[in-house]
Amino acid sequence: MKQRGEKLYQRVVNAISERIAQGRYTIGTRLPGERELAEEFAVSRPTIREAMIALEIRGLVEARHGSGLYVTAAPAQQVGPAELDIGAFELIEARILFEGEAAAVAATMIDDAALADLDAALAEMAACDPSSSAAFDTDRRFHLRIAEATGNTVIATVVDMLWRLRDSAPLSAHIFAEAWAGGVHPRVEEHQAIVEALRARDSAAARGAMRAHLNRVVEDLLAATEVEALRRAQSEIEEQRGALRRRLHA
Repeated sequence: MKQRGEKLYQRVVNAISERIAQGRYTIGTRLPGERELAEEFAVSRPTIREAMIALEIRGLVEARHGSGLYVTAAPAQQVGPAELDIGAFELIEARILFEGEAAAVAATMIDDAALADLDAALAEMAACDPSSSAAFDTDRRFHLRIAEATGNTVIATVVDMLWRLRDSAPLSAHIFAEAWAGGVHPRVEEHQAIVEALRARDSAAARGAMRAHLNRVVEDLLAATEVEALRRAQSEIEEQRGALRRRLHA
């Protein structure tokens, strides 16, 4: 049963940790796949992904090449919810809600000065190395400027808090770091679509463009943190290369 205040991914983590402690999943055992776990716990794929990464952070499981996740240790002690806290997918879900509506409100309030600031941020985003810290800083400034353009300090404060949680919550920071290392960087064209909707003072289009952008971030995070499919693809590529080399040298 889900405890009051317990996050969905924490419920999965705690259940699997308990199974490891009870010996249902012994060291060396391969965990069920994401689809099977999602069905068993009646949660989404992103929730299972966060749970698997949380288990890796705790040192209880590890990913093995082309094979999946295996139990590597029994839990020494229970890690409290605050130690892992908020995951990246949960955070993006909140951003879709708040920043989508912030963009819709900003479309009715934004002035030329704010639009000029957003244009400048777009130019910087396009010019800088997408893997640099400058790209992240520009991305953050872009989103906060839209929140500020609503003229509502509470909205701006909430959006700023959500961005701060991205790096201060360990699980979220871990997932975003993996994604960044895997080549997930801000897409200028998605941000451009948001600005054009704001320039047109079209609330529905601004909301839609912001939500589309953040939903794409979810897909990017899923791809970047893929365990089984990524390693399977790498193994298949190596096999194909080996077969090609054999044919060429036959």
